[in-house]
Amino acid sequence: MTTVIVMPGTGSDADFVARVFGPAARAAGLEPTCLEPTADLVPDYLSRIDAHVARGERVVVGGVSIGAAVALRWALDERNADHCDGVLAALPPWSGAPDGSIAAASARLTADGLDRDGLDATIDAMVATSPDWLGAELSRSWRSLHGRGLVDQLRAASTFTAPTLADIAGLRVPLGVAVAPDDPLHPASVGRAWVDAAPRAALVETPLSAFGPDERRLGDACWSAWLRACAR
Repeated sequence: MTTVIVMPGTGSDADFVARVFGPAARAAGLEPTCLEPTADLVPDYLSRIDAHVARGERVVVGGVSIGAAVALRWALDERNADHCDGVLAALPPWSGAPDGSIAAASARLTADGLDRDGLDATIDAMVATSPDWLGAELSRSWRSLHGRGLVDQLRAASTFTAPTLADIAGLRVPLGVAVAPDDPLHPASVGRAWVDAAPRAALVETPLSAFGPDERRLGDACWSAWLRACAR
């Protein structure tokens, strides 16, 4: 039996990735395991995936944004290749170091705002410049995570070194990537480069304006891309 393990993007939580990936996984007869972020963001994600493998489970790993990058890092570790059936990467944020990444800068500025202005003021500022659906979603998740290391999570994500394109060229499992051409924080060019670099990969594009109000569309796109990659 394969376990689907997914991780959220920066400032997001397990509730969101359950809504993103859950419908497609359940349609395939699988129940996703959705990881909550902690203050020890990346090491904790990696250790929890390892715990599933230690129980003898095969896994498909994935996530949104930083969650996708962490999943890819885990899958690229040679120790894990024989236990992994694929990677689901929704909205890849960057390759290699986060220098120049808008997503990394946004995470850092949000952490600074929380430290300087507090939760309510930072949420108010975010809502004022976000689409209604995104403002509502991040307001919910930030309030949920604020007492559980949100600032540490944001700072950890903003400094995370993702796999490079040279690393991705060594990926031994199928990679499914979903990008949004109208998402300024997660340039579609990053996801396209991941697909071009990987030996077995496929890409599906879905606009932010479509999956924002209906998040399952992002997961469906990612799952569809992975199935295409599996067939190659």
